[in-house]
Amino acid sequence: MANIKSAAKRARQSVVRTTRNRSTLNTLKTLAKKTTAAVTAKDKAAAAAQARELSSELDRAVKRGTIHRNAANRRKSALARKLAAL
Repeated sequence: MANIKSAAKRARQSVVRTTRNRSTLNTLKTLAKKTTAAVTAKDKAAAAAQARELSSELDRAVKRGTIHRNAANRRKSALARKLAAL
């Protein structure tokens, strides 16, 4: 346990942020799986809808600082290539 008040606060903040980031990352992972499944099934309309949702969630995660901007752009680029291949 932290002996200093500010260290205790940082520990509490860390727990809250870790929980929030983990939730966001799980949401991203789920959306990515759904999008990949739609692409694999060659369902163009569903894949496009899922891609829009995933792209929006990636941008939101970047804004919150959960993932790096370049990581999100890399994922969106790979997604766009998959959709263009359909």
